[in-house]
Amino acid sequence: MLSIIGNTPLVRLSKLFANERGIQVYAKLELLNPSGSAKDRSAIRIIQAAWEDGRIGPGSVVIESSSGNMAISLAAICSYLGMRFICVIDPKTSQQNIRIMRAYGAEIELVEAPEAISGEFLPARLQRVQQLLRNIPNSYWPNQYENENNYLSHYEGTMREIAEALETVHYVIGGVSTCGTMLGCARYVQEHKLPVKTVAVDAVGSVIFGGAKGYRRFPGLGAGIVPLFGQTRFMDFAINISDRDMVIGCRSLVQQESILAGPSSGAVVSALKSLEPEIPDHSVCVVILHDRGERYMDTVYSDEWVEKQFGSDM
Repeated sequence: MLSIIGNTPLVRLSKLFANERGIQVYAKLELLNPSGSAKDRSAIRIIQAAWEDGRIGPGSVVIESSSGNMAISLAAICSYLGMRFICVIDPKTSQQNIRIMRAYGAEIELVEAPEAISGEFLPARLQRVQQLLRNIPNSYWPNQYENENNYLSHYEGTMREIAEALETVHYVIGGVSTCGTMLGCARYVQEHKLPVKTVAVDAVGSVIFGGAKGYRRFPGLGAGIVPLFGQTRFMDFAINISDRDMVIGCRSLVQQESILAGPSSGAVVSALKSLEPEIPDHSVCVVILHDRGERYMDTVYSDEWVEKQFGSDM
């Protein structure tokens, strides 16, 4: 199972981005990784590095804070390698994601209240991680928020694969949370001196790019505090997308290309749509589709939920 992580396909989005200007758009289908998201790349690299260094092995306890995809990836990998996995979550984590984690054998640790100072759940989750590490022998924290193997998995994997598959690329567009994916892509572009503009897509209500903190409906895109990887500007363009436009992007993608993807992918699609008038003719663009849509059937793909959240004009 671990051997098939990465090397995901690129497919041309010829219907959704049909145009007369010669602009080509390809989708990097990270949702086809074994447990359904781009997080498989960073999870396996982090775990393999710790395994090779002797920090973990059969019987170890891996503890991480995650709202969804990283937790699912770690749960699958730890189960395969014979390790316990404890995921620290908060009330915003979807029941669907919790069910998937538990199916892989994960143990759930719920943080019910945000940190008092910041009003954010992430610092409170990280505090709980530290408590568990102190109390559980043979435990290990992957620390996806600061572990260099997070972005290196995309430097050596995602962006390298894109560059090798396409003779020329002008734009790469992907979502941010820990910022590992797009930081890895940007560094590959910079160090290989490629003529590629990197576009980092965030959620309205996230503070990663300096926006005002606000309510966000979907996990996996954006953050209430600026992560370490996002503290230095690495992208050429930064775009914030509303929850409503994420849903529009997702539904357009499945209706026109038959690709069922999650809200971060919808955000990336909407971001490229907003940029399209400014993109030069004959450009080649790649959008990174981060995870599967089956995890969002009770939100993004529920007509009742969408109407309740955004009104009947969707």
